[in-house]
Amino acid sequence: GHHHTIMMKFVAACLLLACVCSARPWMNPNEDPAVRAAKLLEQMEWPEKFSLLHGVGGDYVGNIPSVPRLGVPAILMNDGPQGFRTSDKYAGTTTSWPSGLTIATTWDPELAFLWGEAQGKEFIGKGANVQLGPGLNVARVPVNGRNFEYLSGEDPVLGAKIVNPVIRGIQGQGVIANAKHYVQNNQETNRGSVSENVDERTQWEIYYPPFQAAVDAGVLSIMCSYNKINHIYSCENFDSLTTSLKRGMGFNGWVMSDWGATHSTVQSANAGLDQEMPDGTFFGTALVSAWQSGLVTNATINDKVTRILTAMFAAGLFDRAPEGDIAANVTSPAHNHLARVIAGAATVLLKNNGILPLPATAQKIVLVGDWAANPQVHGGGSGAVAAPYVITPVMGVQTHANPSSTITYCSTSQAQQAVAAAASADVVIYVTGTNSGEGRDRVNLALPDNDVALMGQIVAAQPKTVLVALNPGAIIFPYTENASAAIAMFMPGQECGNALADVLFGDVNPSARLPVTFPNKENEVGFTQAQYPGLPASDPENATYSERLQIGYRWYTANGVAPKFPFGHGLSYTTFGYSNLQLATGSSEAVVATASFTLTNTGHVAGAEVAQLYIGFPASAGEPPRQLRQFGKYFLQPGASQTVEFTLSDRDVSIWDVVVHDWARVQGSFNIFVGASSTDIRLTGQVTL
Repeated sequence: GHHHTIMMKFVAACLLLACVCSARPWMNPNEDPAVRAAKLLEQMEWPEKFSLLHGVGGDYVGNIPSVPRLGVPAILMNDGPQGFRTSDKYAGTTTSWPSGLTIATTWDPELAFLWGEAQGKEFIGKGANVQLGPGLNVARVPVNGRNFEYLSGEDPVLGAKIVNPVIRGIQGQGVIANAKHYVQNNQETNRGSVSENVDERTQWEIYYPPFQAAVDAGVLSIMCSYNKINHIYSCENFDSLTTSLKRGMGFNGWVMSDWGATHSTVQSANAGLDQEMPDGTFFGTALVSAWQSGLVTNATINDKVTRILTAMFAAGLFDRAPEGDIAANVTSPAHNHLARVIAGAATVLLKNNGILPLPATAQKIVLVGDWAANPQVHGGGSGAVAAPYVITPVMGVQTHANPSSTITYCSTSQAQQAVAAAASADVVIYVTGTNSGEGRDRVNLALPDNDVALMGQIVAAQPKTVLVALNPGAIIFPYTENASAAIAMFMPGQECGNALADVLFGDVNPSARLPVTFPNKENEVGFTQAQYPGLPASDPENATYSERLQIGYRWYTANGVAPKFPFGHGLSYTTFGYSNLQLATGSSEAVVATASFTLTNTGHVAGAEVAQLYIGFPASAGEPPRQLRQFGKYFLQPGASQTVEFTLSDRDVSIWDVVVHDWARVQGSFNIFVGASSTDIRLTGQVTL
């Protein structure tokens, strides 16, 4: 009887499935998402279609209602690019991860994948199915308030190589990722009115590649930004949304507006905006009216709905019951541990005269600075995540230090005590920092005045000082030349103090690299007001990209200026040797040239090196003299060697041709630079292509 019952259940299940599939032919999970979307679209009434094209009120940051008649689930979106941002009611129920730019400092695609995957798990656990991240904008303006959120740092290739695994990690969990803010949202000052005026070649060579990489990774949604691009608002800009993104890059997902970034109905709908967020000001009844009067066609509406449905099918939203709960606590020991591992891997050792790692004999440890006891570990705005706890630097050092050592803490205002304690210390750890957030840019790149004043006194009293900064991007970092060591942690999240102690005491051998240049002084690249924040000072402002390709380290190398700490820089507790560069030409579009070399750990401890390959185009191409094209992180035991091979593709040796509006291969002699940063070049050669 038992077998018979199971058999009858099986038959019943098959009949149910057959019934579902005949009544709802789009419910066959083995079919292609685009095929399923087409079948569902045929059955949708026009009001049901329009309901997908704008947000409504709800529990999440963004809410698109379900269509119960057809079994279409609700789309539930939440901030942000570095973790699930809760309401105050549920504060502390999600992990406060290292920020997007902090991930870029690892130069490690494998860690980037784990970071994306873990966030995807938390979003599912919270009942959301769209993560409003990652952020990808390239850091044109060092003081930009949102640089902390962006995976690219100041380089499009770094961004492209880091975003791919992040998208795969998030979407592998059944969460739709959202690449933002498309595009040229490179300052927060006047972001709602400024026109970012940039030529086509600069867009394609500097600002588009991270978004192209997101598209290539299969990203299912993209967010258009608040700013104008060449005088037209981003969310009603046919050139950026349709010509560049949907046609040029081949994006098949849907475009949603940033919250309140829609400014029109007909122009936005026909330019390529698919969904207005967070409400229906322009895409509610106004869109229906525009459609009824023929200003927006059936085909245009159907294309928008198809894009949204295809993405939902691709993410598996139709094939699983809704799960998760906005009230759930989705933190875990595993995620706390991963947050610590990533923060340690993202800790940049800028300078070390041998004081680090701290010896067990360091008995008198003095911590100084307000940030040592009360650090700000994440940026502000929609990218903020209220941490369940924060391990401060003081806590981290106390936990790690030898039990017999004495640990003293002095705040920034306790200047006299701090200087006196420092003078007799075995080591001083001075922790300072600055922060930023959405909606405004930083006033400057400076650390707090009171910290800068005290740091000067401390390093004078005790040269055995380690300076540690928490930073949302580039900073002016004074007194590093007088200190024994200097560290930048970026925005490390809740495990800040443990990650710092892991590096200070040598449990973690640092391997992070700067994703942005640290300058010697404010506005070292010499931006005029016309370039940033724009002219005239009142609306409408125009930010003119007259520097074209020369941002970040590209400007420094082109102008022969040595920065304080260069792009790609970061030290280890071991040393690495580069030798035996071999260059060869290839015969396919994917491999037009190869560069192989030997990388050797020449020191006494195991560690990882981020080897970097930069190229210089023939002069006729009009490119900056040195540009990142490949990198890899290689872990080696002391004395061990590895052959590293980097390849260059057709695209790597092409420039954007504004006549044909496409990539054009450059021919001639290319300079090849292999090294440990954008300035620490160890091997050079030439290859003629």
